[in-house]
Parts: sequence; structure tokens; C-alpha cells
Amino acid sequence: MTSIEIKVGIGSYALGKGEGVISTYGLGSCIGLTLYDPLKKVGGLLHALLPEADSYNGKGNPAKYVDTGLQLLIRDMIKQGASKSRIQAKLFGGSQMFNVSNEKLQIGRRNVEAAKRELKKYRIPLVAEDTGGKGGRTIRLYLETGEVYMRKVNNGKILEMKF
Repeated sequence: MTSIEIKVGIGSYALGKGEGVISTYGLGSCIGLTLYDPLKKVGGLLHALLPEADSYNGKGNPAKYVDTGLQLLIRDMIKQGASKSRIQAKLFGGSQMFNVSNEKLQIGRRNVEAAKRELKKYRIPLVAEDTGGKGGRTIRLYLETGEVYMRKVNNGKILEMKF
């Protein structure tokens, strides 16, 4: 595997082309959304904290929100040679980290719903997903293949999966 790794923090995104790895650690209620154009080998990863910018008056960095962050990631991937018609998405995270009954506080579920809604709006197919539950996740997007390796904690056990 390659040694070039770009780490994406909360409320940000990164993209690359051809080789390397883009990763994010500690996804809880946040979502990690990867996009990949298999022909051009252009990929990106968004680590979004909240579902939609309008609900929070659009304050701060647009990559903090699923809707505006996805828009930025698509735009920048197209600038790198990707075609929207070839882009495929994989979605991770959206855990329910705390027991809350108030729907507004169920951020993980709302983040997943927002991601699916926005992908549908842009007509980008969701080809893999591992969302919900109560544990944290780490994901790594390999730009050469588009594969995503995920590690998560589930009931005290560490699970590793490839998507």
C-alpha cells in the first residue's frame, strides 16, 4: 500500500487523484462520505458534522454541513477531471452516540438522511454504506482502487471491513 495519506478532520474534506489514501478517524454521529470516479481515479472524502447549513444559519465552514460540503466536494472533483455521471458514493458513520428521544438531537440519523437526500439530488449512486449503531468508525479511501477500508468498534469488538 502507498505511504501518502491525507487526514481529514471534522468539518472538512480532501480529494486526490491516482494514488494515496484519504482517511478520517473517530466518526461518531458525523458522517464520512467518499466519492470516487473509477475512470479518472479521482476521489474525495467529506467529514460532515451537521446535516444542513440552513438549519444552523449557515455559520462557519461550509464543509461542516452535509449539504454544502457535498456540493464543494463535487465541484472540486470535477475540477480535477472527474465526471459527475461516473461518481459513486460510499457512506459511513451516523451513529447514535447518546440515548436521546428528541428527534432534533438525533444528529447521526439526520446526517445519514441528509447525505442520502443530497446524493439523490445530484443523481450520485450510493454503492456501499455502513451507518447507524452506537460505535465509532475510521475509514480510509484508497485512490488507486476506490476501495474503502473501515474499522469500527461494535459491542467491544473491533471489526474491519472493505467496501
